[in-house]
Amino acid sequence: MADVINLKRFKKRSEREQSAKQAETNRARFGRTKAERAQDERRKEHAGNFLDQHKLDDGGAS
Repeated sequence: MADVINLKRFKKRSEREQSAKQAETNRARFGRTKAERAQDERRKEHAGNFLDQHKLDDGGAS
């Protein structure tokens, strides 16, 4: 004879597993440490400063 399955428990377990999969995907896509974000910010700032230092004047003095 087949075992009786509680559909409510089955549904909840299925939803938890789906939620865990979604959380894992989000951690892979968006999860970065504070140090990684700070390093990216420093790189962006350094690149901007580097470009500003190498701008050519727009004329004015000839």
